[in-house]
Amino acid sequence: MSKVFRNRFFPEKARHLPGSRAWSITFRTLHLAAFGVLLGGHAFAVETDKLLPYLYLTILSGIGLIALEMYAVGLYWLFLGKGLMVLAKLGILLAVPFFWEQRLALLLVVVVVASVGSHMPARFRHYSVLHRRVIGPEESLHHAILSRRPVAAAVPGVEEGGRERG
Repeated sequence: MSKVFRNRFFPEKARHLPGSRAWSITFRTLHLAAFGVLLGGHAFAVETDKLLPYLYLTILSGIGLIALEMYAVGLYWLFLGKGLMVLAKLGILLAVPFFWEQRLALLLVVVVVASVGSHMPARFRHYSVLHRRVIGPEESLHHAILSRRPVAAAVPGVEEGGRERG
């Protein structure tokens, strides 16, 4: 893997983008408002054409939120608890066109996943399944990725005669 690619997509430490907090608040506010209108529109059978601008705003603001997170920790974000929750929401949302009649229930499940993901303790939000530990803001992201040796299970041996030893 080239050094430029690795540094861009797998940074050694979390990066800080000036103004990211303000952008995050802006994107999150737009995201929640647009999704709220979208959810309410489906709940009250508003015409699909009238909901499209809110769908697009939800998608664009979601992309903005993901971009901010990925800038900070690169593709490692996909392996953090909070990234996995977003991937779960996206998976559920991708089911909507295939299960259109159940869209309201699916959108409500997305709200539940989003709420749990946003309010779960930091030890879960910042846990990396790749690193097998919580990732702090000042920690190196490169070391200890899947480097722990598996713990061997104690299994009794079998002697040649088919009898167990141990």
